[in-house]
Amino acid sequence: MTAKTKELISMVESLPVDIKTTLVEKILNSLYPSQKEIDSLWAKEAEKRVKEIKTGKVKTIPGDKVFKEIHEKYCR
Repeated sequence: MTAKTKELISMVESLPVDIKTTLVEKILNSLYPSQKEIDSLWAKEAEKRVKEIKTGKVKTIPGDKVFKEIHEKYCR
């Protein structure tokens, strides 16, 4: 690690939490840029699934039951 990198990390560590949060969001966005079309499609899919649950079209399964079944199937 270079001296400049160490200095930068030290500066970041001394920042207030809200500034660190903003910085993390910006770094993540630079690594994984938002894809508005894909984000929009995921939002529509989530809304559709919520509607299906609320109307009774699909039934939910408790998480502990799902994980138990996965454990039984793959952890023998």
